Amino acid sequence: MDCKEVYITTPIYYVNDVAHIGHAYTTIIGDTLARYSRLVGYDTYFLTGTDEHGQKIAESAELRGKTPKEYADEISGAFKTLWDDFEISYDKFIRTTDEDHKKGVVHAFDKMHQNGDVYKGEYEGYYCVSCETYFTNTQLINDEFCPECGKPTRLIKEESYFFALSKYEDKLLDFYKNNENFILPKSKRNEVIKFVEAGLKDLSITRTSFEWGVKLPEHLNDPKHVMYVWLDALLNYVTALGYSEKDKMSHWPATIHLVGKDILRFHAIYWPAFLMSLGLELPKHIGAHGWWTRNGEKMSKSKGNVVNPKEVADAYGVENFRYFMLREVPFGQDGDFSQKALIDRINSDLSNDLGNLLNRIIGMSGKYFDFKIDSKDLLKYHSKEISEADTLIENLEHFLFDMQIHKYLEELWKNLTIANQSIATYEPWVKMKEGKEEEAMALVALVANILAKVAIMLSPVMPTTCKTIAKSLNIEIDTDSYKKYIKDKALLNSFTIEKTPPLFPKIEEPVLKSPEPTKDKPKNCNNESKKCEEKNEGIITFDDFMNVSLKIGTILEALEVKKSKKLLKLQVDVGEEKPRQIIAGIKEFYSPEELVNTQVCVVANLKPAKLMGNLSEGMILAAKDENGLHLIKPERQKKVGTPIK
Repeated sequence: MDCKEVYITTPIYYVNDVAHIGHAYTTIIGDTLARYSRLVGYDTYFLTGTDEHGQKIAESAELRGKTPKEYADEISGAFKTLWDDFEISYDKFIRTTDEDHKKGVVHAFDKMHQNGDVYKGEYEGYYCVSCETYFTNTQLINDEFCPECGKPTRLIKEESYFFALSKYEDKLLDFYKNNENFILPKSKRNEVIKFVEAGLKDLSITRTSFEWGVKLPEHLNDPKHVMYVWLDALLNYVTALGYSEKDKMSHWPATIHLVGKDILRFHAIYWPAFLMSLGLELPKHIGAHGWWTRNGEKMSKSKGNVVNPKEVADAYGVENFRYFMLREVPFGQDGDFSQKALIDRINSDLSNDLGNLLNRIIGMSGKYFDFKIDSKDLLKYHSKEISEADTLIENLEHFLFDMQIHKYLEELWKNLTIANQSIATYEPWVKMKEGKEEEAMALVALVANILAKVAIMLSPVMPTTCKTIAKSLNIEIDTDSYKKYIKDKALLNSFTIEKTPPLFPKIEEPVLKSPEPTKDKPKNCNNESKKCEEKNEGIITFDDFMNVSLKIGTILEALEVKKSKKLLKLQVDVGEEKPRQIIAGIKEFYSPEELVNTQVCVVANLKPAKLMGNLSEGMILAAKDENGLHLIKPERQKKVGTPIK
């Protein structure tokens, strides 16, 4: 990485509910990048915080008999406490109710207004309180429900100030073209470009239907308006650096904004346009990660399967949890949390590979050399192995800032493989029997040096664990050690290793009680009446049928699923922000090439499922008889997303 000044942000989390695993995932990624940046000596600033304005907060507070500020204080405090418990190394925890932030937001609104990018008009649309977003009638599910969260929308007509987003359409497209790494992973880039190319409408940026928000500049004399929560929230990235006082700020532009994929549009389209209007540089990267499911199912309160990150960390250890989250899933893809997968990572990667290596070094040095380790003959016998390790390590950094953290850990673990294989290959116990003590010591020193390098590079992910390893190896984990052992490739001085209890005791069975799977029972039936169940088997009500969302979709891409005789992986446009990935068992009847640009009927609200490791976000309709299988298609070309009724 070229820059010496690093600015990392998480989204500011909306205080409508307590923190969940997705919040923890984003924050742990940010903390890892910040810790690494400080380790190597970069001037680093790490920001997180809470988003506290908007109609949803006002209504949630009212339901609980509290003022919006009281409710925001409570939830924001819970977020901050959790991050402190997780030892998140943020430099600032910002709240949108902070006076400095509100002052900066007013300053920004005033500047955009003076630039001619803000004007007054009237807006009419279907508003989802939960998503704080307007939708057109054609975007709704069954003419009523939000296409993002499925909740009912409200038809609202109100006076509004607008931001001239359409004015920045070409500028945004030029920027994406000239900055290919702006959106990470790159697979998300085309989604954003496609959205902008479809045409941008000016954005309503004030509300009059509620009061819980930042007021407009006083000189506009329009006290009934408050700012749209997304304008307010996005500006936190510059108000945290003192934007209200000066346009040029330390650490700006941001190195990376970390976001969930559901808010990529706000960060990759609206935010750059706001910054262009304000005359500020754009961030270097927007990193959009995927969602987490549990045991293959979407998490929901009704199912009782929401993962509480504090409970998992308390049960398995916060650093084990951190490692699992970052190693288990490639950034940008959806991940699945299960205790089995977590236990497998702890027992295999951490216990067998990492912890056991330290145990072996302590054991060998204690048995043969009274716990003393000396690197003086290491290069004489093992220059090849230590050179391989150094080469692996010096090529690691780009994986972090390219948002391939799983790859960073995967490559780092290859050093542990070199160390463990060296023990098996050179058998120090045989060397000792043969009287080759110098060679045995060189082997023990090789393994200790590799582990020291791994501890330094792993410390941004597992800081406390690596500090324990470093203490045993008589080194510190800091910038000086990074420069000495990683950059300059120095070897450990002669030292006496410190005995350390096993770092990762094996886990035999799940610690937390897993949620029981929910089973839907027939309506209007006594649970004890088997006859009733048999009678209604296969029968659904009109309401049941109306709950099924069927839409017209166009297949944009079709690929074969490897090792499958029946499955094709389809990317289907159903009129949403991004295409749906649908896995369909039609390979025996259709080639991928002939499906591209074909219109199909899609079951759009089917629970996501994994088929041969691939997430499927819907189902396409087909009919099969003795003449084969044929897709159900509209008689004439229809607009994607058109409801089927």
